[in-house]
Amino acid sequence: QVHVVESGGGLVQPGGSLRLSCVGSGSIFTFGRMGWYRQAPGKQRELVATISSGGIANYADSVKGRFTISRDNAKNTVYLYMNSLRLEDTAVYYCNAHTIVADYWGQGTQVTVSS
Repeated sequence: QVHVVESGGGLVQPGGSLRLSCVGSGSIFTFGRMGWYRQAPGKQRELVATISSGGIANYADSVKGRFTISRDNAKNTVYLYMNSLRLEDTAVYYCNAHTIVADYWGQGTQVTVSS
């Protein structure tokens, strides 16, 4: 059974930083693209950043220059480094892991930016 597990969320003040981690396991297929999405209350889930197995990153315009995505293929782990956090970054952050047969989602981790 495939598992995707996020960690690292929490409460942070505006301008602060957080690092999210996501580990994928249990798949007999290689994880290809992995990424982060977020959903704020009353809003649709939106893309934050994705990264290919070769390390090519893609970011939402709203986080460019503030967030950095990286991955460790040997550990099936993807990271999201979030700097200069804003109130509007408050959301549940979900990890997505893509294989050739399915996309897998984690349960989400809450990020709250508040003074």
